[in-house]
Amino acid sequence: MLKTPPYRLASSAAFTLALLLAVDDALAARPFVTDDARLTTAHSCQLESWMRVYPQSRELWALPACNPGGNFEVTAGTGHARNEALGDSNDYLVQMKTLARTIERDGFGLGFALGRVTHPSVNPGPNLFGNTYAYVPLTYVSPDERLVVHGNLGWLRDRATHADRMTWGIGGEYVLNGRVSAIAETFGDDQGSPFWQTGVRTFIVPGKVQIDATCGGQSGGNRDGRWLSFGLRLTPDRLF
Repeated sequence: MLKTPPYRLASSAAFTLALLLAVDDALAARPFVTDDARLTTAHSCQLESWMRVYPQSRELWALPACNPGGNFEVTAGTGHARNEALGDSNDYLVQMKTLARTIERDGFGLGFALGRVTHPSVNPGPNLFGNTYAYVPLTYVSPDERLVVHGNLGWLRDRATHADRMTWGIGGEYVLNGRVSAIAETFGDDQGSPFWQTGVRTFIVPGKVQIDATCGGQSGGNRDGRWLSFGLRLTPDRLF
């Protein structure tokens, strides 16, 4: 989930948490951190990629996801981050997702996801530093399909501190016209101040090629924890 949305990049604990949550989310439909109760098209794959820029660092992510033909999606990808003070780092993510209820018009969708993020460049060898997480995504679609609301409730295990956290997120997207949607969300865990993000999503090719731009930060946080994000999402028709 938090999708969105795990790192050593940060110069503060709050910044580290922002990145950690962003990976879980990375698995939501870009640019959300809060994940949706939807899967990649059956017998196809999609690619979500983005750049997130902070005052003193930046990161690049590419997360391909495939649905082999049923109620199951697997995501595997990587991210590269560069911090002015701490240098470069790499992250690797694997996630599995399934649905208990598919989204219907004027209805709800419900799912379950389990994933793990590792950082081999930080602690090489058999005991890789990483985080394991699980969450339940819930999605509501309005009767006219212009408003979509997503909610997440989950758990995260931080291997560095051996701490367990409850994670959460809620976000909404509103269709402005056939190609453009406005998005806004808030997300966090049970141990810190919440984060926020807002922006726009635009389909260059409806249903297939999407770009987006957002800004975000932490409630009550300083400017070092704020970000700008630019993304590209490719969702082709059936590939196999």
